[in-house]
Amino acid sequence: MTDTSVTANEEHRFPCPACGADMRFDPASGALQCDHCGHREEEARDTKAPPAIEELDYKAALSAQLPEAEMEETRVIQCDSCGAQVEFDPDAHAAECPFCATPIVTDTGTHRHIKPRGLLPFALKEEQARDAMNAWLGKLWFAPGGLQQYARKGRRMQGIYVPFWTYDADTKSRYTGMRGVYYYETKTVMRDGKSTQQRVRKIAWTPVKGRVARWFDDVLVLASKSLPKKYTDGLQPWNLTELEPYAPHFLAGFRAEGYQVELPEGFEEAKAIMEATIRRDVRFDIGGDQQQITTLSTEMRDITFKHVLLPVWLAAYKYKGKSYRFVVNGQSGKVQGERPWSAWKIAFAVLLGLIVAGGIGYAVAMSQ
Repeated sequence: MTDTSVTANEEHRFPCPACGADMRFDPASGALQCDHCGHREEEARDTKAPPAIEELDYKAALSAQLPEAEMEETRVIQCDSCGAQVEFDPDAHAAECPFCATPIVTDTGTHRHIKPRGLLPFALKEEQARDAMNAWLGKLWFAPGGLQQYARKGRRMQGIYVPFWTYDADTKSRYTGMRGVYYYETKTVMRDGKSTQQRVRKIAWTPVKGRVARWFDDVLVLASKSLPKKYTDGLQPWNLTELEPYAPHFLAGFRAEGYQVELPEGFEEAKAIMEATIRRDVRFDIGGDQQQITTLSTEMRDITFKHVLLPVWLAAYKYKGKSYRFVVNGQSGKVQGERPWSAWKIAFAVLLGLIVAGGIGYAVAMSQ
């Protein structure tokens, strides 16, 4: 079985014992496979139920008291165009940024960060991801045909593990507010010079106060700034019940992006997500027909977190001087990306609409 231990500065490369070429993780079998000679390491993935992924203490991380074993250094290159920090092979001297297709020189630097605790292995192969992307492009009638043809030429997609934080917290909230209950009164009104009866809805407000509690588990926050958040949000949902404990062999043949959103910044977003849920709980607790929240105070305890990696197939194309990016959820196949517009297709559609409208108008006029 392949050794999956990991240390600082370890490179995620697994030479083939048969020919020496780099092996890659195969999503279909969960094994390491050599594309050069076909050798497979069938035991690369344990068939037993994976152990529970341990959470890390948030306060300990803020005070830099995490064990040294939870930290690692990786070799990364930062793209000057989009800011992505991506691991690259140390023997590569030039490459193309997988996030924006900008040529970059791989002056190797290091990124010290909190080690991933878990990841979702790729479930889709590259061909499946490309099929999903092409099907998505085919539905964009107003996209330039040249871009669609360029994207379908079979250019390789990049398998990227994108960083996320997950946060857990035990919350207890106190609130004050108002409960509104509908009631109706009948009054006489004048309508068209006649007296009529009309039911008017009114609201009776009653002051209320109370408490709600909720345990939040795995609130997911994107830890990357390399792609527009609307794209990565659009890839949801992720089935986090399939998270595996982090092991470097999952990264064989793929790249991993270093996180750019620091732990406290990510927690602020997680708190906003939690607060929205807590406010919904409070409104349900207030009851009635309408609710007003006057004050809300939340205490958070037992805050923990994980750094996890989620699989994304990425295609970045330069077409007529502009970068277009498409992302595919490596677990579900859901697609998001730039929505390019073809000016001549839009003009043709407008012209066609005018012709149809004119034809309908002419037919109506002739029938009269």
